[in-house]
Amino acid sequence: MVTKDIYGKPYHLTLFVITLLVASFTDMLNQTVLGVAQPTLMTYFSVSASTIQWLTTGFLLVSAVMIPVTGWLTNRFGTKWLFIFSQVLFAAGTLLSFTAGSFSLLLTGRLIQAMGSGIAAPLSMTMLFSAFPPEKQGQAMGLLGIVFGLAPAIGPTFSGWAIDAFSWRAIFGIVVPISLIALVASLFFIKDVVPKRAARLDLLSLGLSTIGFGSLLYSFSIVGDNGWTSRIFLLTLLLGLVALGWFIHRQLKIDTPLLDISVFKMRNFTLGTIIGAVVMFAMIGFEIILPMYLQIILGMSAVKSGLSLLAGALTMAVASPLAGAVLDKFGGKYLIMFGMLLVTLGTIPFVFVTADSSIVYIIILYAVRNFGMALSLMPSGSVAFSALPKQKFADGSALNNVARQVSASIGTAFLVSMFTNVKDNLSPSKHLLQINPIAYKTKIFHALLAGFHVGFLITIIFTFIAAMLCLAFVNSHQKEAQ
Repeated sequence: MVTKDIYGKPYHLTLFVITLLVASFTDMLNQTVLGVAQPTLMTYFSVSASTIQWLTTGFLLVSAVMIPVTGWLTNRFGTKWLFIFSQVLFAAGTLLSFTAGSFSLLLTGRLIQAMGSGIAAPLSMTMLFSAFPPEKQGQAMGLLGIVFGLAPAIGPTFSGWAIDAFSWRAIFGIVVPISLIALVASLFFIKDVVPKRAARLDLLSLGLSTIGFGSLLYSFSIVGDNGWTSRIFLLTLLLGLVALGWFIHRQLKIDTPLLDISVFKMRNFTLGTIIGAVVMFAMIGFEIILPMYLQIILGMSAVKSGLSLLAGALTMAVASPLAGAVLDKFGGKYLIMFGMLLVTLGTIPFVFVTADSSIVYIIILYAVRNFGMALSLMPSGSVAFSALPKQKFADGSALNNVARQVSASIGTAFLVSMFTNVKDNLSPSKHLLQINPIAYKTKIFHALLAGFHVGFLITIIFTFIAAMLCLAFVNSHQKEAQ
């Protein structure tokens, strides 16, 4: 299919989309590949668990900080060269990680990767939505949904296989040629599809967004180790909230904001962004505690627990294009609502799982849940985008993505924290261990199981709330009062 860029020059839409999806897949894959590799890397570099965690925490922080500035960069430099720049960063970071001879170099490579990924994630959404006509924009989001469904789920399994078959360097070495192919393809097939506009960079806004989003995400990344009442958590959270409050106030006052906050005046965009954030809260948080249940309660290895979740990831990948087609034909209001209710119903049985629950039963439930996610995650973004004029796509994409990133971090911290609190409150005293070791182990086991049940219950509450919020949507096939 041939279409035209903003300059009226023809380009091949299929090759454009394939290039975007391949690049997005490698970017998303690298967000989850190092979880399984952490013990190996700790031994290789002789560093502590808290130090090695920065390979993941640092990646998420830097990518999140880059997202808000992507809107300004898109308006200033256009989509083609900005996307190419993001792939240069990602390929360079991957190559440096692959060849790293010290932990500091490996961390530097990961942070450079994160800069590229933080630009590419919102930019891909903006470009796909801009390249497709309004009646096919659901299809565009459905294609991106394949990446969102598959890449994060494949990451841990791919990492485990690469380490077992080769070494930790293979995690990056296999990605290097793929990222280089995506970079070369970008030079030929990526085009400018969003109109550029003159925009002065407000350095104070840039500093406030960096401090605000960085501090907010960092505070939730450390809450698991330090607790909700710890001084470091409260101080970094307060710093983040104050900086973000100042940032938002400034965006509404200055003539050339870093991010156009006024897009939140559009009801469908606001609702779509909120629902998308709730979906990420429920999805990422759930996908953190479910493998814990599989490993701790069912006694599965990390690699086997990852393989057990692949069916759900494939379900989401297959269902995402179908969801896009339904969205284009009927609108998103009831599609997203049905998806959220399906996620809710698919999660309810998890509240009652035990040590005797069949892994086949778990896989089926997870697949049902992910089918509902496919009907909700990308369609909520599509409905949000459809409320915006094309010149505000870049700002909308940046805001939508940063809301999802923050929500995913909060969801992970909150669910893990609730699991830990319930487990600790129900755990017996050490005195019982001396008197009756068997009874002690039994009570510990039940405390762990209760913690998982509470975590699963919390996701049910949030997904049901998201389903009810859908009632406030103006259907995308109607004209929104703006």
